[in-house]
Amino acid sequence: MGMKDVVMVEIPRGVLRAARMTPEELRQELAIHLFQQGKLSFGKARQMAGMNAWGFQQLLGSRGIPVHYNTEDYEQDRLALEEREQL
Repeated sequence: MGMKDVVMVEIPRGVLRAARMTPEELRQELAIHLFQQGKLSFGKARQMAGMNAWGFQQLLGSRGIPVHYNTEDYEQDRLALEEREQL
């Protein structure tokens, strides 16, 4: 993922301290929430969380969130794997 493919969001340190979260944990929480709301597919949410499919599935399972992994998610993951192999 190049820099042009990333949008930076500024979070005040005080907010992270108050939430007792690292930036990575906050990113995972946002990914979980957007997935749960149906705003992101499984593939996009796990990408946002910075996790592989198995790890994200385990994280969702630990929260009791059902996984709906569909054909679109499979295709996104397949393309991502092909891109990694070409690097």
